[in-house]
Amino acid sequence: MKALVINKKDLKHNIDTIKELSKKSKEFDTNIEFKIIGVVKGNGYGLGLIEFSKFLIDNGINILAVSTVEEAIEIRNAGIKEKIIMLSSTCIEKEIELLIENDIILTIGSEMSAIKVNEISKKLNVTTKVNLKIDTGFGRYGFLYSDMEKTIEILKKLHNIDIVTTFSHFSMSFAKKDKWTKIQFDRFVNAVSILQENKIKTGFLHICNSSAFLKFDNMYLNAARIGSAFLGRIIVPNTFGLKRIGVMRTNISEIKILPKGYNIGYSNTLKTKRETKVAIIPVGYYDGFNVRNSHDNYRIRDKIRYLYNDVKDLFKNKELKVTINDKKYTVMGKIGMYHIVIDITDNDEIKINDEVYLDINPLYVDSSIRREYI
Repeated sequence: MKALVINKKDLKHNIDTIKELSKKSKEFDTNIEFKIIGVVKGNGYGLGLIEFSKFLIDNGINILAVSTVEEAIEIRNAGIKEKIIMLSSTCIEKEIELLIENDIILTIGSEMSAIKVNEISKKLNVTTKVNLKIDTGFGRYGFLYSDMEKTIEILKKLHNIDIVTTFSHFSMSFAKKDKWTKIQFDRFVNAVSILQENKIKTGFLHICNSSAFLKFDNMYLNAARIGSAFLGRIIVPNTFGLKRIGVMRTNISEIKILPKGYNIGYSNTLKTKRETKVAIIPVGYYDGFNVRNSHDNYRIRDKIRYLYNDVKDLFKNKELKVTINDKKYTVMGKIGMYHIVIDITDNDEIKINDEVYLDINPLYVDSSIRREYI
């Protein structure tokens, strides 16, 4: 049976590393203690929403953040009482009502969402804690940084919301050049200053995601949102000693001998050059094997380079390895949806049911596969 194995010691090491780095924070407001927000979206970045949330809490991370209503409610239904921030803004009344009833910190990112949250809060006779989003150039949720006068006018009319946090989102913090990130940061700080000058409460401030947190300690403000850095699977260079978290464990399901000149896998892209002993492994691209991070993060010339490499990978997977009995073995041919073929020629020790380990980004591993914390 397949399982995604999470090494608790390594995961704790990463959490402790992030905590140590957070001590570099130059607090925007010395009256507010710096906070690490544990982002657990995407099924806890693949580590299991509830398991990962509880592990973070057990290791001192007491604010969680999600991107969907379903994630927020699932955490509450698991009995977790800590603060949860819903990072996405919504104008849908049923969703707002459900989030308020479950004591979730809602994001308001537009005039309509702010008014809706206030109206429903008034109807329920509560004051709702909210996360104020400023759009500094990402183009999704958020009040425009350049239109703070209108934003102030809107917010001053709302009496059933309590702004406990204000944030923005970088769009290129992973890039080598920092110019755009610095522009976004300055826009955010300026917008916050205008809000505060006009007696609008802003709560604690955060703009850094994992990439920005690792690159810009001068932008920490009062908090940072950490997700991928906990897994040690980051876009920026890993000079921090972060461990890669998550490995797929499965078993060899079949062993056979193929003659010389025999096709392996879809499209007949590989033929054996000699009599070859192979092991069949029940893992494929459906399980996330060799599925890469979205190329949306990159520039046009980067996309062309990655597309070129992807085309080459269709014809050969020489760089792809799996581990059996502490040794590396090569994947042969194209990866199937559920299976791969491994060259184990000249090895008589490997047998059916031996354990196989594969490096797979947990984010792409189906939620039906068991997560095993060891």
